[in-house]
Amino acid sequence: MAIELKVPEVGESVTEVQIGDWHFKEGDTIARDQTVVSIETDKVTVDVTAPAPGRLSRIILSKGATARVGDVVGMLEPIAEVSSAPSSTSVAPSSTEAKPSAKSDSSVAADSRLSATESKHSGSPPNPAAPVKPPQSPEAAPWASPSARRALAERGLRIEDVSAQSQQGRIVRQDVERLAATAGTVLESVAPSPVLAEGSGHDLDEELVPMSPFRQRIAARLVESQHQAALLTTFNEIDMSNVQQMRKDIQTSFQEKHGVKLGLMSFFVRAALEALKAIPVVNAEVRGTDIVYKNHYDIGIAVGGGRGLVVPVLRNVERMGFATIERTIADLGARAKANKIELQELQGGTFTISNGGVYGSMLSTPIVNPPQSAILGLHAINDRPVAREGQVVIRPMMYVALTYDHRIIDGREAVTFLRMVKEFVEQPVRMLFEI
Repeated sequence: MAIELKVPEVGESVTEVQIGDWHFKEGDTIARDQTVVSIETDKVTVDVTAPAPGRLSRIILSKGATARVGDVVGMLEPIAEVSSAPSSTSVAPSSTEAKPSAKSDSSVAADSRLSATESKHSGSPPNPAAPVKPPQSPEAAPWASPSARRALAERGLRIEDVSAQSQQGRIVRQDVERLAATAGTVLESVAPSPVLAEGSGHDLDEELVPMSPFRQRIAARLVESQHQAALLTTFNEIDMSNVQQMRKDIQTSFQEKHGVKLGLMSFFVRAALEALKAIPVVNAEVRGTDIVYKNHYDIGIAVGGGRGLVVPVLRNVERMGFATIERTIADLGARAKANKIELQELQGGTFTISNGGVYGSMLSTPIVNPPQSAILGLHAINDRPVAREGQVVIRPMMYVALTYDHRIIDGREAVTFLRMVKEFVEQPVRMLFEI
């Protein structure tokens, strides 16, 4: 009996999801607990795994389709039923075997799942030197980039012959060139096809991809922040000399004891904590006509995940030391890149730190994550000439930015907060003694 693959529960407030990547094609054999399809919400990605070994007999909802919790997205035929049927890829077809293959195609068509292209292929004579391939649905067709499709057309190759090397199973131009080189095909482009020569192939240079619920949620929240808050940004710069020297001096012993490297984020998290204690309105939020002051410090750390920006939250930072902060950030960052962040780990948060410096950003104005009232932006560390005691010296400097909601945070408070962060980071020993 076929097993239904359903959209699982993904959170109390989530009722609608979007189908993400299918990790297998129809007809593929799947082991127990292997991820079959990814389900995307506006907050997290959830993997639907195979409850038992079997064959993916049907993809009901393709990538990009919307569904609700409990909807059936695909069918899995148990492996016992698969083994009882003759394998279509293990027997060389004869002229008499082409008939049941055509019958199989017509039965798929009766199920409203066979495209016109598949019908055409099912009527073509079989190649006695090659095994019969099971019919594939349009949903199972491999994805190829526009440049890859152009390369296929230029070299007269078929998309079915190309093997994707990316983890997402997507075919890119390099995959086509790899196949062409293996087959001895000339890599230089041949004369353009009539479609391209006539100038009607410009649509191949564009790719229409539905915005995922996660991306839609990011967009909505950023626009909400711009529309509802009076955002303003103030800047400062920090001399990172002492932090870099401290990390150099104790890195080996720190890593041996705690099993994690001493990074930069723990210094800024602790500095922000001390500044939030001194300027509590930066840790507050606007709720209607009221200001809600928070007596706890849950700091979100913006991380570039597999699907885009996510902000997992460090809970109760006031109870964390440097080692705990570093271990937690490392764990959250790794799981964010693997799309393994849990929904509750993204909820809440009273303040956010975003480190654009890891991508080389020199200066930016971060956007507040509502309903929070402020966000600290970090940037790249660059050696710059600065004046110290009447002398020009070269120091590792970082620009920092604080974007804040001017409705409740005045300029004096914002500037004071950022100056305190600067002072704590430039003299990190002050954080150890809370002075």
